[in-house]
Amino acid sequence: MSKKKVSLKDIAQKAGVSTALVSYVLNGKEKESRVGQEIAASIKKIAEELNYQPNYVAKSLRSGKTHTIGLIIADISNPFFANIARIVEDEARNHGFTVIIGSSDENADKSWNLLNVLIHRQVDGFIIVSSENSEKQIYHLKDKHIPFVLLDRHFSEIQTDFVTVNNYKASYDAGTHLIQHGYQSIGMIAYKSQLFHMKERIRGYLHSLKENDISFYDNWLQEVRFNYIKKEVKLAIDAMRSSEQPVDAIIFATYGLAVNGLKYINALHLKVPTDLAIVSFGQAEGFDLYYCPITYLRQPIEDLGKTAVELLVKKLKNPEQGMQQILMEAKLMIRDSSRRKN
Repeated sequence: MSKKKVSLKDIAQKAGVSTALVSYVLNGKEKESRVGQEIAASIKKIAEELNYQPNYVAKSLRSGKTHTIGLIIADISNPFFANIARIVEDEARNHGFTVIIGSSDENADKSWNLLNVLIHRQVDGFIIVSSENSEKQIYHLKDKHIPFVLLDRHFSEIQTDFVTVNNYKASYDAGTHLIQHGYQSIGMIAYKSQLFHMKERIRGYLHSLKENDISFYDNWLQEVRFNYIKKEVKLAIDAMRSSEQPVDAIIFATYGLAVNGLKYINALHLKVPTDLAIVSFGQAEGFDLYYCPITYLRQPIEDLGKTAVELLVKKLKNPEQGMQQILMEAKLMIRDSSRRKN
């Protein structure tokens, strides 16, 4: 025999209040309807005890809202994005939203397919870590008046809400740190990409050399393709080491590049930092487990994820909300891999 579904009326009877009052509290409107804190807490407790499950289908039919957010991230295998997804999910839940997550694998076609699937699922809005060549998708959302916030990456030529890191400054700080620690031949391995955040990381690196009067050699900057990362990172390191001025330090523009680079550096029996100093973007346990803890640029993952959700929720509640573009700072965490050169 199937168990009777608990209704708002059941909770109201047990709490000794009206059904309308229960509805206000469970829809997060107790402040608007001036319900006392004790009564609100009591209603929530009773709902939990009775294992009340809201009927989202009926609710969405009434309101035209599904209380779901589509999150499209670039690469779920990257710990940075996996952590971002967890934070977005937790923060969205605090606001009464469920998150549907998809990974574009840095592929614009896959991102477009995900976007369409989620639009048909009638998500209320999107948080997107954009892949390359996905500008049309952003214009599509703007044209359709579907609320969205770009996270970690944005397009400089498109006016959108975004939450990202000051990538230029982070990279500049990494280069300056290595120079101050006695390194004079600093290379960078980045992705071959037109994405603004990657261009900014390269710009910051080059500016740190220029500002410290260090002559730049073309072989010092290596750009590899995402789909050929293992092979091309090896070729990049070989090219840097065989340069007329071989590098004594490398900045990796992402965690994925760093992991592949460090594997190859180990295979070459090079010692970090004696033979090569290392600084990388992105934090992960792997950097602690390496025999020489890696200096890295710590992005404020929690603040990035929470702020993106807060911006989107504000937009959903008030479509006239003005555009917000938030730039956060990454912090250089100095470890053994970039210790002062002897």
